[in-house]
Amino acid sequence: MKILLSNDDGIAAKGLRVLKEAVEGLGEVRVVAPDGERSAIGMAITLTKALRAKRWPSAEEEFGLALSGTPADCVKVGTSEAFGERPDWVFSGVNLGPNTGVSALYSGTVAVATEAAVAGIPSAAFSLDTFTDPRWDTAERVTRLVAGWLLEGRLGTESDTCWNVNIPNLPWEELKGVRVTRMGASRFLEHYEERKDPWGNPYYWMQGELIELDSAEDTDLRAVREGYVSLTPLGLDRTAEGARRRGVEALAREGLGLG
Repeated sequence: MKILLSNDDGIAAKGLRVLKEAVEGLGEVRVVAPDGERSAIGMAITLTKALRAKRWPSAEEEFGLALSGTPADCVKVGTSEAFGERPDWVFSGVNLGPNTGVSALYSGTVAVATEAAVAGIPSAAFSLDTFTDPRWDTAERVTRLVAGWLLEGRLGTESDTCWNVNIPNLPWEELKGVRVTRMGASRFLEHYEERKDPWGNPYYWMQGELIELDSAEDTDLRAVREGYVSLTPLGLDRTAEGARRRGVEALAREGLGLG
């Protein structure tokens, strides 16, 4: 079993070491990760400049391959070069901060898993619901448990689906359990604060908060808030089926066309 690991917090991030430790012994593990922070970059890829790679932290003590590109670039390089053949699984994380609700659309962590799904490789992204005082011990135990389920095929092995795993920042014994969830509806309410640099020139710093638009029990947002590990299967087809059906009906009913 060949397993490729990546993230968006960069190859030096603690969460990536936690992920590697969690899956050690479950297969042949390789790491290809960005050489620095690439958070909230989504599925961006590099088209107009060369990607540079180096063994990190050194050729003598190699943890993984540090790439100058994006998280999605890391998957593209890793699935074509790291093993000499495609990996069987791609895992991402462990991200410092949740990727629930609309955050999953921006997340470079989730983009790693999504890019793997585009390539037809089953995948999962792991995130810890905190930005401060992380419970890495809990994250490692949950990651190893869920990764084991996935590798054993106990949650299915759809190659066009990635699992978005969000872990409450709680002691292991305080976790309530596991829920299979859906992506909760939410949006960011943002504003930009104008500041001045030392020369008096204006610059802007984003402020804001996540607004939940869906309080149903089966969402990722609610599961994590209530102390449950959230497992959300994300597909590649983003078609809004309700709107598509209404559009088809409107074309037929109204006789809409190009004439």
